[in-house]
Amino acid sequence: MKQKLNIIKIGGNVIDNPRALTQFLKDFSALADAKALIHGGGKIATKIAVKLDVETKMVEGRRITDLPMLEVVTMVYGGLVNKQIVAQLQALDCNAIGLTGADAGVILAKKRPVREIDYGYVGDVEKVNDAIIKNFIDNRLTPVFAPLTFDKEGNILNTNADTQASSVAVAMANHFDVNLIYCFEKKGVLSDPEDNDSVIPTLTPVSYTNYKANGTINAGMIPKLDNAFAALQKGVSKVIICHADELQQAVAQGQSGTQIIL
Repeated sequence: MKQKLNIIKIGGNVIDNPRALTQFLKDFSALADAKALIHGGGKIATKIAVKLDVETKMVEGRRITDLPMLEVVTMVYGGLVNKQIVAQLQALDCNAIGLTGADAGVILAKKRPVREIDYGYVGDVEKVNDAIIKNFIDNRLTPVFAPLTFDKEGNILNTNADTQASSVAVAMANHFDVNLIYCFEKKGVLSDPEDNDSVIPTLTPVSYTNYKANGTINAGMIPKLDNAFAALQKGVSKVIICHADELQQAVAQGQSGTQIIL
């Protein structure tokens, strides 16, 4: 029987809210099984960019990462946010190691090709070095990944944290019984974005297709769910999308948030 591994992605407004983030990290550090954390960047990069007079460009909710913005997100995601999270986890007796994809070559990516939109220095994951990550976990270290990767030319690339979490989960399913849990400020996937109690308890490929067709699920939730279904198809045992406050309940197999099933 494989050892359990919980791969948790934290994002949304939780990253921007010190009190919510502190509570989440307490719950995360208390998880008994092996674990890894992938964090988003929240709105902190945008705030720092304003201070540095760097223009923020967004298309359909996605950040355009030109060279000035690449410098900002590298500093903010790989430095400020990542190291603050690691420091808090150390204070909670969780021996964490903060990583970008470039550290120890853990996540190799390629620059996204230009099609209708040039996203700039944005990376699509090519390879996860599961042996290195397993080595960290075997040595009782908890990896904490910033949403940054690297390419063969030596460039740092801004990478979607949901995609990164799914890619890491799939790679680690070679060694562990993996649960992938996406945590944010909502209670799950909602049928009504204005009603936080309208949680869809389960999503199958058929129901997902129907919800997309009628517009119930749209915009930024679609890439997250595409990653969730892809992870299950490639060996991840369970995927749940839930409120950050419900992390422990989700890990304990209780009904929490939205469970993605095939």
